[in-house]
Amino acid sequence: MDTDIRLFAGEIIENTGVELCVFDENGAFVYGDDGRGETVPTDFSGVFSDVGRGKTFFRFKYKNKRYTGRIKGAGKTERNYAFLIAELAEKAFTKGANLSREEFYKSVILGEASYFQIEKYMRKFSVTDKPACVMIVAVPEKKSDEVINVLTAYGGTDGGDCAFPLDETHCVLVKFSDETAGEYRSFTEYAEFLYRTVYEETGIETAFSIGGTVKTVADLSSSFSQASSAQRMSNSVKTGGSVHSFKDFVLIKMLEDLPKYKLNEYLELLMDSAAREIFSDPEMTDTAEEFLENSLNVSETSRRLYLHRNTLTYRLDKIEKATGLNIRKFSDAVIFRLITILSKLVR
Repeated sequence: MDTDIRLFAGEIIENTGVELCVFDENGAFVYGDDGRGETVPTDFSGVFSDVGRGKTFFRFKYKNKRYTGRIKGAGKTERNYAFLIAELAEKAFTKGANLSREEFYKSVILGEASYFQIEKYMRKFSVTDKPACVMIVAVPEKKSDEVINVLTAYGGTDGGDCAFPLDETHCVLVKFSDETAGEYRSFTEYAEFLYRTVYEETGIETAFSIGGTVKTVADLSSSFSQASSAQRMSNSVKTGGSVHSFKDFVLIKMLEDLPKYKLNEYLELLMDSAAREIFSDPEMTDTAEEFLENSLNVSETSRRLYLHRNTLTYRLDKIEKATGLNIRKFSDAVIFRLITILSKLVR
């Protein structure tokens, strides 16, 4: 229990600079700035300002154990700090005292968990800091339980991974790196495996949005924010595929930050009237998007679109003739993708 108090006091000192010291109910030193051997008054309740010693003492209780806090200084400011810290301590120690693992991770990704709570529940659930990311999984309404069962069944071997519902149409997977799963080179590749597995075992169509990799559990909220951005941007520009990583949308994020008139200027430079006809034709743009999604692979694109190879070749030739871009070449494919994004952003 004293470990919890040390974590809490350490966070207070770090965030406020208050010269705080904590003692147990017998006056023994627990944590803080050099308070070892210090005498703690016992005949007071609440907050006591010892003007002679220039110190403020206050009492608080956690579960069935009492503690005394001490702040250097005996003025009004120190008394206010004492009341505040005592209230924060008791609330911090009682709030979410029985959080489940899923509730703990949810509070972390939403930024609601304090450093103290994160440390406490990491110990409780035997979670260690290592590279991890957050995946948001879009699911049909009332299908979360089935999807979560599959995600949980294929979680990491060390038990650190955790899947839980976020709302009626989304669930979350907190995925830690797993050195034993060497067949998956990245979190994105692992998400693609999960997408296929969920569909094969349940017939449910899902969409995965993946945040960036973070080094600590405390940073999972950052990965969740990125996953949310990836989901929003994939919907706004209507990209193909069912697995999207935040890294895939960095270019879109950069373009979003530019004023619309500037985006229109770039679009005018890149497109003429013939090209506009191609980009206003859903059949041609869908074909090109699928071709890019399949790494410029003609055979795979033909298979996925149920097109004869010659038909696909005809469409790629038509795109080249109208736009001057041979998207079989990587450099031209990049420009085509840029035009597609700009067209969607200026609408």
